[in-house]
Parts: sequence; structure tokens; C-alpha cells
Amino acid sequence: MNPRVPVLVVGGFLGSGKTTLVRRLLADAQGRGLRMAVISNEFGELGIDAALLGAGEARMIELAGGCVCCSLSNELVETLVELRRRVDPDRIVIETSGLALPFDTQLHLYRPKVREWVGDEACVVVVDAERADEADPLFADQVHGADLIVLSKVDLVDTPTLDAARARVAELAPDAPVIEAVHGDVSVDLFYPRGPTDEGAGGAEDAGGRAERGAGGRAGHDHGHDHDHRAPHAHHHDAWTSTELRVPAGLSEDATFAWLDARKGARTKGFVATADGVRLVQGVGRRLELTEPEGPVAPELLGRVVVIRRRDG
Repeated sequence: MNPRVPVLVVGGFLGSGKTTLVRRLLADAQGRGLRMAVISNEFGELGIDAALLGAGEARMIELAGGCVCCSLSNELVETLVELRRRVDPDRIVIETSGLALPFDTQLHLYRPKVREWVGDEACVVVVDAERADEADPLFADQVHGADLIVLSKVDLVDTPTLDAARARVAELAPDAPVIEAVHGDVSVDLFYPRGPTDEGAGGAEDAGGRAERGAGGRAGHDHGHDHDHRAPHAHHHDAWTSTELRVPAGLSEDATFAWLDARKGARTKGFVATADGVRLVQGVGRRLELTEPEGPVAPELLGRVVVIRRRDG
């Protein structure tokens, strides 16, 4: 009988750093010779996260155009079953869209055809330290449902902002252990405390040395009963809309930046062909960056940028 497979749901608000963390998890699995499958969910249709993670991998599957916690939930279950049959991975990571409810996504792991073989399962929520004061109720719902929180980009904020971020997270999820990270650099053993195929993975110590259960510490519980204290939340992503921009090619980097800056929303992401070369576009709130991609970019993605905005914005 095949061992149970640990499944990690990685969620968080728009631009929090989820893909950076998932890339760290992928690199760790590859370094250990483990088969890790990734299901990447994007609210828009373009599929930029798949390109950043490596869409050519047979173990990388993208579900776009909705959220796996609700409109794409059946597709999520079908994809998990197919991954189990065709790849038989040692680990599975589900990266939800920035507008999904990761805990509600986690609930689908208890559905028939999946619950029989899922082992350790956990909901990790990434919080951008610079934007932990986000007022959108969706952000609060995401953090409230976390088993473990990664407070990201702590290097980009001053001490008062970091202290305020810590306080906000503690207010929203007082029982969840918190890991602080720069560029997704965390100890993966905190998510898989006793290896990828062990059932009943148990305690680990958090950064403060307190004895805590590991992120996957609920293995062996009757699915569903351990979550009675957190009912599914009402979904707020109808307040958001996704638009694809077609960015002119051949502009200077400064001109491209200005063109995008005038049109950015809460989250801006894509690839552009500037006069200075191909650039990855990453925008979160007021911050917008153009950087060189780490690898080649498919020609059909060039000049296409997804912008997510509030409908009333």
C-alpha cells in the first residue's frame, strides 16, 4: 500500500510572497531527491506563476481563471487524484491565488477520492510585513484560517512597521506559530517535521523555542472533526477584477516603468520586452519593480501583464 502524501496549502494575500516560498520548497525537494508536485492557482488566466515555477515540469499543474477554494474546487480534486495516479509524488503543494481562502481550500482535502491517501495536511499563510495593515476582510479571513504563518519581506520594513505586523498577525491568528522570512528562506523541516512520507508527523519548535506541533501535525485525526472551530468563510473575491494589459514592446526600461505605473492595481505581474531586454514585472500596492527573469520566457507571455484591482477602485 502506498504511503500517505503530505499536502501543504500555501495561501496569502495579493503579492505576499507565496510563489517565492513555493520555489524554496521546490528547491529543497529537488535537493533531497523527492518528487514534489505543485498545483498553482491564479485568479487571472495568463499563468505567470506557472512560468516562474517552471511550467515545463510534468509535476507542475496550473488552475487559472478562478479560485480553488470555490469555483475551481472540483478541478482541484480531480487534479489531485490525477497527480496521485500518474506521478505518485512524495509531497504536494497547492499555491492558492491571492484572492482565495486557503483554509476553505484545505477542506477539499477531506472529500472522497482524496481523503483516503492524504497524510499530513496544513494551511500556511504568507503575510507581507509591509502590508499587514491590509483592511480588506479577505486578508483577515486568510490569516485567521492559518495553521502556520510566514511573515515575509521583513527586510523591507523598519522596526515599528515590523512590530505592528507582528501585532496584527497575533491579533488575527493568536494560536498560529509565526516564522519570519526574507526571500522565502525558511526551514522546510518546519512544514515537514518528520519527513515527506511519515504519518503522524509531530512537534517542532518555533523560532522562539516553544514546543509547537509541526505544520502537518494533524495527521491521523478524523478528517473534518479537527476543524469544527473554523467554519468556511463567506468569499469576498467578487469585489476584485483581473485585467490583462498589452504592454508596447521596445520602450526603454524607464518608459515601460512609467507606462505600467500609471495603470497598476493592487497586484501587477507579467513579462515585458523593453529596449533593455526582457523584464519580469512585479507590483504590490504602491511598489512596482522590473527585474531580469531568472530564465527564458515563452514568447507568448511577452508584453502581457495581469493587473488585479478592486471593482470599486
